Amino acid sequence: MTRLLFLSERYPPDIGGLARSAGRLASAIAQQDFSVDVLVWSRFLQPGEVLADENASLSPKLRVYRVGLYRHWDMSFIQTLNVLEWRHRQQPYTAVWGHYLFPAGFLAVWFAQQQGLPSAVSARGNDVERGAFPPGDFARLQWTLHHATVITAVSDDLARKIQLVSQRSDTQVIQNAVDAQLFTPASDAADRQARRQALGLAADELVLGFSGELREKKGQRFLLPALREVRSQRPAALLIIGAIRPSQENLLQAFALEHPDDAARVLITGHLSEPAAVAAHLQLCDLFLLPSLWEGLPNALLEAIACGCSVIASDAGGIPEVIDSGKTGFLLPRHQLHRLGAAVLEWAALPVAAQQAIARAGRDRVCQTFSLPREQERLQTVLTQLIGDA
Repeated sequence: MTRLLFLSERYPPDIGGLARSAGRLASAIAQQDFSVDVLVWSRFLQPGEVLADENASLSPKLRVYRVGLYRHWDMSFIQTLNVLEWRHRQQPYTAVWGHYLFPAGFLAVWFAQQQGLPSAVSARGNDVERGAFPPGDFARLQWTLHHATVITAVSDDLARKIQLVSQRSDTQVIQNAVDAQLFTPASDAADRQARRQALGLAADELVLGFSGELREKKGQRFLLPALREVRSQRPAALLIIGAIRPSQENLLQAFALEHPDDAARVLITGHLSEPAAVAAHLQLCDLFLLPSLWEGLPNALLEAIACGCSVIASDAGGIPEVIDSGKTGFLLPRHQLHRLGAAVLEWAALPVAAQQAIARAGRDRVCQTFSLPREQERLQTVLTQLIGDA
């Protein structure tokens, strides 16, 4: 059986879209008759400690190893290379895959070059910008893209940026995918209303949703003023399905001091490790908001649309590849994100039939274009190209 080494900075049950996409992609590779070793870094282990995570996968063809991070990446890199060389001597790998350009992509390509193996890297979104602009490491970004055998990106937009940085035009687009059988609209209106009430949502409140780890790049600064503006016209609540980064909590605290009544209608679930729990909360939302400053192709957006939510999102990254504004959702230009509250009120003024028709069209598009079978097809093409060079 072909053996593949998969490196990622995060992996389930870690928080965030990067972890979820890594878990989905590694599992999909294992389904293609590969034996996959996943190596992921952990801040919860002693520096350099290696632990086989027996609970991270249900597939016998997929094994997960976590390596304790040192305080600085230079030490973590050296120890990780030691671990990889040990694993490679035990059972040689056929190819290496790095999920996200830095640090996983860089180290994957470096190790593959040392061992004479083909390598693939997954560009996910802001990893190109983070490497290209100060204080990023532009030289390391270019080296990784130049030496990788295969480059994948989650959107056409990201593929164009990679070509700009690397002059390579052979990037393969593997768009994110969603399980539309798990992420599906609520089937029972009475049950949905009961669950909203149990969460403390009033029957007449417009429920605005956000899913993921709330932070600056996701447009946190625009969500809270938007809630306040909407509440000045009608009852509304903001349901944050996920956690808030500790570094961003001061913004919410300041909002609570200045606008206590509005802050009282911000409900935060905290991190939900089970996708079914995320789906259950998305089903409670009337309108999903994603005012991101930059993006790849966000998993949370696909999940919300699949759950039947109407959506207002920024036009960052690959989002316009998902949303045809006015037909499958609504786009707000990044230079107009301060108008998010007004955009919500404009949506709320639409006839209910129009809102529902757009939400259904959005789900139809996601089910057709961003399905798990479509992801598998694209992945098979990339794996054939990768292993063909082994």
